[in-house]
Amino acid sequence: MTANDPDASGSRRMRVMRRRRWAFLGLVGATCLALFAWMTRLLGADGIDGLDIAMLALYAGTLPWVIIGLWNAVIGVALLHLRRDWLAAVLPLDGLEDETSAVTAPTAIVMPVFNEDPSRVFRHLRVVETSLARTGQDDAFEIFLLSDTTDPEIAAEEQRRFAAWRAVSARPARIHYRRRADNTRQKVGNIEEFCATWGDRFEHMIVLDADSLMSGEAILRLVRLMQRNPSLGILQTLAVGLPSSSAFARIFQFGMRHGMRAYTTGSAWWQGDSGPYWGHNAILRLAPFRTHCHLPRLRGTPPLGGEILSHDQVEAALMRAAGYEVRVLPVEGGSYEENPPSVLDFIKRDLRWCQGNLQYFKLIGWPVWRPLGRVQLALAILMYLSAPMWLGFIALGMTRLFAGGLDPASSLAFSEALWSAVQWNEGVALFATMMTITFAPKIMGVLDILLSAAKRKRYGGGPRILAGAALELVFGMLVAPAVAVAQTIFIGGLMIGRRITWNAQMRDPREVRWGQALSTLWPQTLIGLAMAAGLALYAPSMLPWAAPIVLAWLLAVPFAVGSAAPALGRMLQRWRLCAVPEEFDTPPEIAAALAPADQDIIEILPAGGPVAPALANRVPVPLKPES
Repeated sequence: MTANDPDASGSRRMRVMRRRRWAFLGLVGATCLALFAWMTRLLGADGIDGLDIAMLALYAGTLPWVIIGLWNAVIGVALLHLRRDWLAAVLPLDGLEDETSAVTAPTAIVMPVFNEDPSRVFRHLRVVETSLARTGQDDAFEIFLLSDTTDPEIAAEEQRRFAAWRAVSARPARIHYRRRADNTRQKVGNIEEFCATWGDRFEHMIVLDADSLMSGEAILRLVRLMQRNPSLGILQTLAVGLPSSSAFARIFQFGMRHGMRAYTTGSAWWQGDSGPYWGHNAILRLAPFRTHCHLPRLRGTPPLGGEILSHDQVEAALMRAAGYEVRVLPVEGGSYEENPPSVLDFIKRDLRWCQGNLQYFKLIGWPVWRPLGRVQLALAILMYLSAPMWLGFIALGMTRLFAGGLDPASSLAFSEALWSAVQWNEGVALFATMMTITFAPKIMGVLDILLSAAKRKRYGGGPRILAGAALELVFGMLVAPAVAVAQTIFIGGLMIGRRITWNAQMRDPREVRWGQALSTLWPQTLIGLAMAAGLALYAPSMLPWAAPIVLAWLLAVPFAVGSAAPALGRMLQRWRLCAVPEEFDTPPEIAAALAPADQDIIEILPAGGPVAPALANRVPVPLKPES
C-alpha cells in the first residue's frame, strides 16, 4: 500500500478515532468515578443504608450527561486555540477550503411545514432562492415547500403566497408547492412521500425547518463537500439563532451560541463519522437515505409506541449503520434558526423532544446499530432521564433530613450531627464542583471568545460579553430547575399513557400573562414552597446552598412573565446585551428575512442593512390561551 492509498488512509483514520474514543471514555469514566466516590464519602460518613444506596444510584445516573458536556467543551476550546488545523482534525473531508468549484449535483431544498405562519415560511424560502441566485450557481437547485397543513385558512394563504412567489421568481419552474390531503406519519411521512415522488431526480436533499434560514454560500459549501466525499451520507451544519426582540430568546441563544461552538467541536473530535443529525439545516445523500433510513412503526400504542417522533438521530444511526459517514460541520456562518420566545414555548418544544427521545427505549436493542450509534441513542434517552433522577436525588435527600422523626428539634440535631461528621467544607466543595461542571460548556464558550480578539469584536467587546454571560448564567440557573420539574412530570405522564400533540411551534415574540404562567408552572411553585419550608424547619443551615434551586422554583412564574416582557426585550436590544454577532454585522440574508413585510427582499439582499429596524417591527402581543 502506498502513502496515498485510500485503504491505508482509511485504516489510519480508524486507528485515530479508536484512540480518541478510548481516551474520551477514560476521561468521562474517571471523572464519574471520582465524583461518585466523593459523594459516597459524604453520604457514608455515618454508614451506608438503603436510602444512601438509592441516592447514590440516582446520583450516578445524573453524572454521564454533564461529564460528557464538560469534556466536550474542554476538548473543543483546546482544539480551537491550540491547533491550527482544528477543523481538519474534527472533519477530515476533502475540499474543506474549496470555495470555487462548480456545483453540479442536482439538489432539492425541502421545507416540510405544518400549520406554520405562511409569511415567515415564504419569506425565508425567497431569501434562500435569492441568495442562491447571487452565487451564480443555482442551476442545480430546486426548492420544495411540503405542506402538511390542516388549517384551511393557512392552506389557502400558502397557496396564495406560492402563486405570488412564482409570479416574481426568475425560475418559477424550479419552485414547487405540494400539500398532502392526509398527513400520515407526520414529518417522517411528509419527507418519505417527497423521496418517493421526486427522489430519483436529485442526488442530495437539504432539509429546512419552517424557521430555518440558509445563505447561498453555506448551501454551496455543503454540496461541494458532498460532491468531493462520496462516502458522506449526512452533513449537519451548526445552526445558530437569529437575532430576536424577545428577551428570553436573546438570552437563551446567547448562551447556546458560544457554548455550542466549543461543545460541538469537542464532540466531533471523538464522534467523527458517527455524528449527529438534528433534522434541519443539513444535507443528506438521497440514494442511501431512501434505501436505508426508512423508519418502521414501533410496536405498541402511543405515546411510546406508534410513529417515531424524534426521527433525526435514528436516521443518522441508520445511515452510519449502512456504511455512510454522518458528520457535523462545527463552523458558524450562513445557517440559522429561530428559538422559542418564552419559557412556556421552550418547555412545550422540549417536551415534544422528550417524548420522541424516550421512544428510543424500543429501538436501542436493534442489532443493526454500530456501537456509537447505540451510544447516541442512549445519550438521547439519558438527556431526559437525568431530570427525574436529579429530582429523585433531591427528594431522597429531603427525606433523609426527616430521619430523626417528625419532631423539628430531633431532625435539626440529626442533620447538624451528620454535616459535622462529613465536614461541611467538603460538602460545599462538591456542590461548587457540580455547579461548575454543569455550566462548563457555557463557561468554556465564554473563554473561547475572550481568548480571541476577533471573536471579542464580533460580540461587541469584552465588557459586553462578560455582562451578557453573567446575565445568562443567572438565566440558566432559573430555567434549568423549572424545566427539570416539567420533564419529570411529563415523563411520569408518559408512563401512564399521556402524550403531547405535535402542533406548530410558537416563534414570534409574545407576552406571557400571569394566569398563563401559573397554569403551567404551578407545580414548580409548590415544590419550591415545600422545599423552602422543610429546610427552614429542619435544616436552616442548608438554605443558603439550596437557594439557587429553591429560588428557581419559587420564581418560575414571575420569571416566565418577566422574560417575555416587551420592555425587557427592547432594553436588551438598546444596550445590545446578549447580542449575537449578526446584530453587529448583519448578513444581507438576515436583514432581508427580518425586514418589514412590505419591503421587498430584492431591495435588501444585494446590499444588506441594519437589523434593528427589522426587529423593531416584531412587536410582542399577548399570548392567546391554548384550546
